[in-house]
Amino acid sequence: MRDKVNNFFSIDNIAVEVRRLVANKYKSKVEKCTYLGGGSFGMAYKVVQSADLKVLVVKVFTLDNIHRVEASDVKVLGANTLLKYPEIYFVCDKNEDNNINCIGMEYINGKNLQSCITLLFKSKKQRKKIGTCIVDSMLYTHEVSNEKFGDIANPIFDNWLDLYKPFAADTLKKAKYLNVNGKLDDYVMNIMAAAWEKFDIIFNELVIKSSLIHGDLNVMNIMADTKLKIPIAIIEPLCARYADREFDLFQFNAMTDKRYYLYDIYKEKYQVSKNCDIKCAFYALWNEVYCYMQTGKIYNSLMKPIAKNMTKQMKKLSNIEFE
Repeated sequence: MRDKVNNFFSIDNIAVEVRRLVANKYKSKVEKCTYLGGGSFGMAYKVVQSADLKVLVVKVFTLDNIHRVEASDVKVLGANTLLKYPEIYFVCDKNEDNNINCIGMEYINGKNLQSCITLLFKSKKQRKKIGTCIVDSMLYTHEVSNEKFGDIANPIFDNWLDLYKPFAADTLKKAKYLNVNGKLDDYVMNIMAAAWEKFDIIFNELVIKSSLIHGDLNVMNIMADTKLKIPIAIIEPLCARYADREFDLFQFNAMTDKRYYLYDIYKEKYQVSKNCDIKCAFYALWNEVYCYMQTGKIYNSLMKPIAKNMTKQMKKLSNIEFE
């Protein structure tokens, strides 16, 4: 998750709202409310209420409606996984009595893999074992299919690109507007424009089968038991849908995901498309720009490496084209 603190959506302001909501819902005093972290679209709090010392996580969303979508997606993904997803306890809409859109869910007692520093320095064999466990769960989920592509609740597209290409085109159009107004770096804009020109080459292999995907899979969204040194749960889906299964791979070459060999293990266990590397680079760049558009917050520590990787993959593509 990414820290986001501004305006109404400050850590302290939201904590007050969370305390009030949980106290009213459980008719019980809240013993403790601890901020766990913030992302592009939400902020999470660990809450302990006094009636039965029940521990839960309340995730508050900065945009309307996506809390209901995420709650629904978590239930579907949780029914189709080898690792667990948190149980959803309640979903609350913002109204005259409640100032936040939120989900109340099971608290997973562990740490996300990004925070498990000791695991990062385990032997290659141990880290690959962790990676294999995660990939096996991904493969299990990806085998769940639908005749159509699209949102889990209502997939309507016959072809993956019927869904993805209009999204990519719209994102590019909005990126140009941001660039003209000095809100998006020229380097990022230029590599997006270059990649778009090659869209039909990058995506020239038909995605035959739709797959159930998480949509935001990375080490920050994978929980581990630090004592047992094993992954135990997956959290925080975003844009989960029936899609190209390779969309779920695009973050595995960023942050510390590489340390668990997730990308390589997946490619060993499942035959991927010829252009998988450049497709994932494209997915990563468009996703990062889209998140920036939705939240107004840019993370250069992620954006710059993602843009550089797109450049690297484009150079490889040019060499292949001229061979």
